[in-house]
Amino acid sequence: MSVRSRTTLFTALALAAGLSLAAVTPALARPATPRPATARSTAVAQGDARNATQHVADFYGAYIDAVWATDDKAAGADAKALRAFYLSAAAQKKVAAYETKEHADGILFAQNVPVRWQVAYTGSGAGHATSRVTLTWSDGPHAEVTRIDVQSDLHTLKITDLKPAD
Repeated sequence: MSVRSRTTLFTALALAAGLSLAAVTPALARPATPRPATARSTAVAQGDARNATQHVADFYGAYIDAVWATDDKAAGADAKALRAFYLSAAAQKKVAAYETKEHADGILFAQNVPVRWQVAYTGSGAGHATSRVTLTWSDGPHAEVTRIDVQSDLHTLKITDLKPAD
């Protein structure tokens, strides 16, 4: 066999082996058992420290996290500190009075903790902004929902009033 024939043969064999390996490698790289589909999107959160509605959302998110964490001994102190930071003195007194009278959480107006929350801007005037907090208490198509109207001072961003929405 001539040198040229051997070179052509080896080139053809190498090319065939390379193509076979390229076809088999992806199949070998896959796991033997199929994996369940997972969400590939990443939740994105952002905020604006100057926005009153964002301030209310930050408070409710942190507060719900703190009261949800019943196995964390620091959670009660965290919830109390959040109230002191986000609520005006008058609002703190109003919440405490509600809790004494109703034996329920004066921020959530309930004895339980919601599974989800949402905050939306509903208006402003006279130096205050109003936000509507929607609390969802369970999952499923018939989940219970309650709403709270929250008033904030536009200068200090402190929550000045909370009341169940009509």
